[in-house]
Amino acid sequence: MGHEGRRDGGERDGAAPHGPTHGGPPEAAYDGPHDGPHDGPPGPAHGGPHDPPSAAERPLWRQRDFGIFWAAQTLSVLGDSFALIALPLLVLQATGSLARMGLLTAVGGAASVLAALFAGAVVDRVDRRRLLIGCDLVRMVLYGVIPLVWLFGPQVWLLYTILPLCEAVGMLFAVGYVTVVRTLVRGVRLTEANGRLNATAAAAGVLGPLGAGLVAAWTGPATAVAVDAASFGVSAACMVLVRFQGRAGGGADRPAERAGLWRDLRAGVSFLYGHPVLRALTALLFVFSFLTLGLNDLVIYHVKHDLRHDDDTVGTVMAVGALGTITGSLLVARVRGRFGLGATWTGSVAGCGLAFAGLGRAADIPVVAALSAAFLACVAVAGTCSLSLRQEVTPEHLLGRVTSAFWTIQYAAAPVGAVVLTGAAQRWGTAPVGLVAGTACVLIAIAALFTPLRGPDRG
Repeated sequence: MGHEGRRDGGERDGAAPHGPTHGGPPEAAYDGPHDGPHDGPPGPAHGGPHDPPSAAERPLWRQRDFGIFWAAQTLSVLGDSFALIALPLLVLQATGSLARMGLLTAVGGAASVLAALFAGAVVDRVDRRRLLIGCDLVRMVLYGVIPLVWLFGPQVWLLYTILPLCEAVGMLFAVGYVTVVRTLVRGVRLTEANGRLNATAAAAGVLGPLGAGLVAAWTGPATAVAVDAASFGVSAACMVLVRFQGRAGGGADRPAERAGLWRDLRAGVSFLYGHPVLRALTALLFVFSFLTLGLNDLVIYHVKHDLRHDDDTVGTVMAVGALGTITGSLLVARVRGRFGLGATWTGSVAGCGLAFAGLGRAADIPVVAALSAAFLACVAVAGTCSLSLRQEVTPEHLLGRVTSAFWTIQYAAAPVGAVVLTGAAQRWGTAPVGLVAGTACVLIAIAALFTPLRGPDRG
């Protein structure tokens, strides 16, 4: 489900790091263009040095609402990781075509991009808690249709109908997810909270692919999709128990937020353009997403077609890869604190490229699994860094629109990239295509050295 570590990384990545405890880049103090007065709760830099910590700055284990939110999303990812494997397997099982797998990924990605155009404006206008619950319930119903229809035989067209709808709703959820995390956790705990959310989601992602592989091997991939549908229901039930602070209820009462949707999108784009580091990240991730959106399909095809292994092995490879996400998510706060945002993000993207370059040439399952883990570890580090920076530096009343604009731009060309990557791999093989795409990712990291990202963090 729309979790940052899984979207950004690449991302699919707050009170600004104004103070010395944050280690953010020098540009973090920039507050960007405003479309109205900032009425959100002040960040940690606004309080005096002797102010007592707010409830949102207490140790995470003492924060009830964050704990429930954390548990809900972990269970949600456990189910969602079933669909991550099951949907491509349904297409491959019915058609035997990597290109058709890539087309499904592209259709879903295109719907996500279109939804991102307006997601931020919607999130900033409505009650965010109700929005998140509603998104979970809608996806529960939509994904639940797939296994029911599959009882009467494969209907691949249904996947091309339901997945775009789910991805569009998922984008609304993902933007809302980013905004509510900052209402639950603030200040020095924000990067830690994002890292923990990604780490435990990845831990669930270890069990999920293993379970999905077993379920797909025993009863078919459609049953694995049913598990995902149920997980959305559990997530919605848990969300009912979470009490959000600050602006989680939305800000529809603000005149500036009743402006047109296109004006809202322009407000997000203007903020990104006006912040040097976010401007660079947006441009670099635009290219990165073009290159990597189809990687999941590429790995599944490589294991099933090139190496001649079964669904159970696909699940094992994905589970080992998720261990990399856990590692990266747990280390990101410490690594960023020591080396700074620029070095951490740049090194992580370079690591992604090196792992990607080797994946298509890997002839043994342990090597494929290890390279997948390395790639996802680097994605987790880079994604959490860019997500946390965006949460830190964006005024709260703009956070939904900035997140929406960021993802719209980042993923604008990614669906085309997925089609190109999978189509090229089916024609020329996974090895040369992986090498070219991985090399391009390394070049992105090199290009980052010539942007404001290379500037020193505050320390």
